[in-house]
Amino acid sequence: MDLSIIILNYNAAAFLELCLDSVLRDTKNLNSEVIVVDNNSTDSSLQMLHFVFPQVKVIANDENVGFSRGNNIGVQHAQGEYLCILNPDTIVGETVFDEVHAFAKANSQIAFTTTQLIDGTGAFLPESKRNVPNPKIARQKILGNDSNYYANHLKKDENGEIEVLVGAMMYVKKEVYLELGGFDPMYFMYGEDIDLSYTALQQGYKNYYLGSQQVIHFKGESTVKDKKYIERFYGAMGLFYDKHFKKSKLEKALVDLALKGIIVTKSMEINQTDRDLERYQVLVTNDTALKLSGFKEQFTFEGLIEKELPLEIQIVWDTPSLAYKDIIAFMSQNKGKKWTYRFINSKRDFMLGSDNSTSRGVIKPLKM
Repeated sequence: MDLSIIILNYNAAAFLELCLDSVLRDTKNLNSEVIVVDNNSTDSSLQMLHFVFPQVKVIANDENVGFSRGNNIGVQHAQGEYLCILNPDTIVGETVFDEVHAFAKANSQIAFTTTQLIDGTGAFLPESKRNVPNPKIARQKILGNDSNYYANHLKKDENGEIEVLVGAMMYVKKEVYLELGGFDPMYFMYGEDIDLSYTALQQGYKNYYLGSQQVIHFKGESTVKDKKYIERFYGAMGLFYDKHFKKSKLEKALVDLALKGIIVTKSMEINQTDRDLERYQVLVTNDTALKLSGFKEQFTFEGLIEKELPLEIQIVWDTPSLAYKDIIAFMSQNKGKKWTYRFINSKRDFMLGSDNSTSRGVIKPLKM
């Protein structure tokens, strides 16, 4: 078997459904399997998987074992020569896996390969390519300076070597993953991708960024952005620092103090809420027979490109009739505009989307 795609899920049923639809479209040319490891979700995830995607292998944990252990469990069941660790709140274009797989097979010295990630508005996510947070970079990051944290030697659309990948999309040969020990279970959530990327570098491998390939990452659909999230996110950086770079008690104390300060500050910021603005909503579909109520206008994809659109608009994608790769390219190319986006699922009974990369997305039923 060529590829095992491992998706760790926790209470992200609607986004997982969209993700799986895109993944199954994108793996038609590969001998592959999809494994969903569910971390004891309390939503409809397991029911959806049973009825909508019976071809997907499901591993249901009876507790939330965290990101590292959950993905490692998926790897234990994987039959593919290559693995793709993928988040449930992602959408993959129809050619991504073909391109990444071909690149990985041709470059055995590379451990992990990733792609360019964009959010639900089409904006580039800089965590797609990062540097190792050595003591200096870690302290700068903790204090709010990201300039050296991200791998700015590459433009977002370029291909090239990087040091650290993001766990939302990591492509690796299974035997290399096992050789490196997989994700360290010391990290419950966050930091494990940095740690494993760095371990690969220490073992003489390279990591690579394919900016020519794009994946949507809505971000945070399995995580409530509360104080516990902040503590885990920034606490993981402290764990990484302790494991690889701890120099002295004084330096450790300074890092711990900075971490406590940033956790308090960010916890205060996270309580702020975004206003949900009503927008002029248009439907984009290549199914000319489709009629859904509640939309101001309806276009084909080609008609959308030719249309002069107002600034405050929400574009709703009819994904059953459109190519994900075309949707992703359009969003990326129009990221400077004030448009927002929603995606209709394959059964056309709901739509979802996310208007920023810091809060959870929106799921709404469709009116027929």
